[in-house]
Amino acid sequence: MQKLLWKPLSTEQQVNSIIERSHEVPCLIFKHSTRCEISSIAKYRLEDDWAFTDQQIEAYYLDLINFRSISQHITETFEVHHESPQVLLISQGACIYDASHLDITVPELAEALPLVGTN
Repeated sequence: MQKLLWKPLSTEQQVNSIIERSHEVPCLIFKHSTRCEISSIAKYRLEDDWAFTDQQIEAYYLDLINFRSISQHITETFEVHHESPQVLLISQGACIYDASHLDITVPELAEALPLVGTN
């Protein structure tokens, strides 16, 4: 089992960097509300079941409570409906997969990976 190493996401510039980075490796953005029990469950399940190396997926963590404007920027940039919690899988500069609430699972991410030609 791999250990999930979150990279904190706190600026709009980082979103632009993720877009660029996603041309080399798929990037996961996890939008987490620290005040929501379902969000905590989703985060725990990702961390507990994580099965990817940093070469397969780079994982970014956004604290929605402290960085609401970044969440809005992500919603607009990737043209997805805002949810909390939510994961977005970014590849080749675009969101190719998103899920929310208890649909956030490692097996679902593993199924989405072939869409980016990895795995």
